[in-house]
Amino acid sequence: MKKFIITILGVFAGLGLSAQTNDALKAAAEAAMAMTEAPAEEQKVEKPSNWISSLKTNMKFGETSLTNWAAGGDNTVTLQAYIDGKADYKLNEMFWNNRLQLDYGFVYASSKPILQKSDDRIYLESKWGYKIPERKNLSFSINYDFKSQFSTGYDYLTPSVPADKYPEGTALDDIEKGELKQLWKDARAVKSGFLAPAYTNLAVGIDVKPFKWLSLNIAPVTGGVVIVRDELLRKKYGMELKDQYKEVAAEDIKDEYYKSARFEFGAQVKADIAVNINDNFGYTSQLVLFSNYLDKPENLRVNWDNRFDWKLAKYFSLTLTTNLIYDDKVLIYSEKDDRTRQRVQFKESLLFGFTYTIASKQ
Repeated sequence: MKKFIITILGVFAGLGLSAQTNDALKAAAEAAMAMTEAPAEEQKVEKPSNWISSLKTNMKFGETSLTNWAAGGDNTVTLQAYIDGKADYKLNEMFWNNRLQLDYGFVYASSKPILQKSDDRIYLESKWGYKIPERKNLSFSINYDFKSQFSTGYDYLTPSVPADKYPEGTALDDIEKGELKQLWKDARAVKSGFLAPAYTNLAVGIDVKPFKWLSLNIAPVTGGVVIVRDELLRKKYGMELKDQYKEVAAEDIKDEYYKSARFEFGAQVKADIAVNINDNFGYTSQLVLFSNYLDKPENLRVNWDNRFDWKLAKYFSLTLTTNLIYDDKVLIYSEKDDRTRQRVQFKESLLFGFTYTIASKQ
């Protein structure tokens, strides 16, 4: 009887265990089926940014050292810094491009015990545009630009030896270092300064891009203000006399009689070229022509900047820059003809430097 009862209990236990096993297998199968039928979780994709930005920095260095050099000359050290920042926004047919260029440099020559400024520029450009439908290369645009410099620039004239302190015939080289430095400072003549001058323009027109490397901006409606903060420079940069002093005789006119700002209204054409020959060589150029409707529109103001960058290694490059300016309002004195008049201004610089660029992806 005992054996019979044990056998019956064993059968029921086996049946219960089998049922539990079947239930577990059934649940696992249902879970697997649910997993295969469940929709896959969508992977989040980051939307591309409407902004593209970049920052290029460049430090340029030049040096000349002479030892027992029969032909003569100066030991010189040149240091220049350049920053080029861009921030461009694009949304459908609308775009907004911004660029800030900053240049500053100085040179030390052994013949002058003072640092001389060799390069100084602030140049801000901002252009808003909207592409005209069915005209991919043509856009309506509004341009704003500002141009000035950071610090005071001088024309360094050779100082004279003070007769009350040194005997006749004393050479500059024989004067005490501190006194000599002050003599050079006293003899220098101011040429420019912050907001002296400064040029601002707001131009309304069209933007044409016939080629990928060329952009033309034609603005028949351009208004601008020329600012000269320093009274000593206002006449040089073509400022007008204040109304109350227009009848004053020429010999009685003083520096403070000139206005600090001049309004201009005219037309502007701006051409920008950007060409990358390969990964190591690039060329950029900008030509700006402005005609003032209010005063001698036939006399164009010309600004032409060129920049050649040759990448020698990952972080080093050779840079050649040229700048040409003609402005009939600017009067420049030259010792060659002993005259003060309008002249073509030209500057050229060739230096080796360290370059680093930070760019964001779209």
